[in-house]
Amino acid sequence: MRNSSIPGTRGRVRPLTLLGDPVLHAPCEDVTDFGPELATLVEDLFATMYAAQGVGLAANQVGESLRVFVYDCPDDEDVRHLGHVVNPRLVEADGVVLRGPEGCLSLPGLEAGTERYDHAVVEGFTMTGEPVTVHGTGWFARCLQHECDHVDGKVYADRLTGWRHSKLRRQVSRTSWGRAARRP
Repeated sequence: MRNSSIPGTRGRVRPLTLLGDPVLHAPCEDVTDFGPELATLVEDLFATMYAAQGVGLAANQVGESLRVFVYDCPDDEDVRHLGHVVNPRLVEADGVVLRGPEGCLSLPGLEAGTERYDHAVVEGFTMTGEPVTVHGTGWFARCLQHECDHVDGKVYADRLTGWRHSKLRRQVSRTSWGRAARRP
């Protein structure tokens, strides 16, 4: 028996969009229709995120260029944060800047030390159009910043410089999906 209160139980797992796909590097469109199609997308995002064992997933990571993301992510005190944000805006990112390991479902199997603030606040809406404000610290703040980057057309690799950027590019070129992205 399925429990309908668990996000994603009615969703379908969609294929992940991988680095090299242009949809990951273009700012997403604002959601204007808060109807059943949006609810289905949110369910699909949860189902896909759980299937891929992630802690966050943005709509463009399944090929939908819409400003939506879901999350199921702990903070540094191991408090679970579960939800979604439609038309998110990162309104605060402050505190201490920490470099920590960061991965992405669109760059499977890879991670790199990425600098992020240890506090973040995101404002947006629920899938029913209700205003929502999400506060995050530690690991969860990293997740919120990461997902906001996605809907703005960025991936964590875009934040890397110097040898970290070069190392990640070499790692991408050695993956089967990275080599496929370069083929004409």
